Amino acid sequence: MISRARMAHLFGAKALVLALCCAVASAYGEQAVYQALVAPAGSELVAQYPALPRYGSVNGALKAGHLRIAIAPGEYYEKLTIERDAVVLTGIGEMRPRITFDAYASMAGVYHRDDWGTPGSATLTVNAVGVQLHNLHIVNSFDFLSNDARDSEDPARVRHAQAVALLLDKDSDRTLITDSVIEGYQDTLFADGGRSYIKNSRISGNVDFIFGDGLVVLDQCRIVSLARAKDFEPGEVQGHISAPSTHIGQPYGLVFINARLEREAGVPQNSVSLGRPWHPTTTFADGRYADPDAIGSAIYIDSWMDAHIRQEGWASMRGTARDGTKSRVFTPQESRFYEVGSTGPGAATDEARPTLPETELKTLQKFIGQLRGEFGL
Repeated sequence: MISRARMAHLFGAKALVLALCCAVASAYGEQAVYQALVAPAGSELVAQYPALPRYGSVNGALKAGHLRIAIAPGEYYEKLTIERDAVVLTGIGEMRPRITFDAYASMAGVYHRDDWGTPGSATLTVNAVGVQLHNLHIVNSFDFLSNDARDSEDPARVRHAQAVALLLDKDSDRTLITDSVIEGYQDTLFADGGRSYIKNSRISGNVDFIFGDGLVVLDQCRIVSLARAKDFEPGEVQGHISAPSTHIGQPYGLVFINARLEREAGVPQNSVSLGRPWHPTTTFADGRYADPDAIGSAIYIDSWMDAHIRQEGWASMRGTARDGTKSRVFTPQESRFYEVGSTGPGAATDEARPTLPETELKTLQKFIGQLRGEFGL
């Protein structure tokens, strides 16, 4: 048990209040003292929590100002934004509650402050400090596969099909996610904020489905590559797990620890990369082009990899050149991509798959240990 004085020293006065608020969600929220219950009409769980105000939607409970919210099994079609610190959402009952929305980038700019469709498409957005999500099923249900199967010349084809399930937005920090399912296809999890820790969860997708410039530790998670609907030539790359855009001044980006890199039926062998470097197109004083300081960081530690992982591991990614064309190719060699202790049919010894040096591994392990302490893990 960390003392109040120690927590104040680690986090500051404001964070101490947040930590104490969240501490009641012990054992990942299973014994939390909830302030509200979200449940469909007729849910048997209503009788188990007679003293709690009941809401038919998660949005309703959030807008009422509750911090610790229990969510009963059911399907909740809604678009959520958490902007209040220390909110804890916990799924209770025999099945995870399914929170789903079907926005996609081409139409979702209206939901974003900068008219940017990709983050605007998120089913659940976290833009606060100390938020916790436990035992939830978060889905972007846009029909990516039907769109993926359309011919490139089909006028009905959606050009910008990115569809985010979970956005960790600019002002998010110390986001803790446990025992959850985060489901989408392209751009499932967008880490665009501060630090987050995801444990014992399942994240699925096919194109760049874990991406962004935030720090994310994925501890003992299942990372599931999903099949595409379009036709590919034999040997073509069909998907990418990660696309970090970590700023060069930040030591770490996406860190996978004891992960299982799995595939659903229909994902071919040697068809998915561990990741590729995303350099977002950014406006500078001398023009608009790919951010040269977004030197992506992705590290896989002691992770099991199925045979869909490509022999060479990583892939390149095009970015906007200074002349405005997509002619700049960013390579894995220009990035901070490493593995250590990989196993399984997709693991390989290849000069294109650098191993994290022992001294750097020890530094990272120390950093992760300190981070776990801050998250109370």
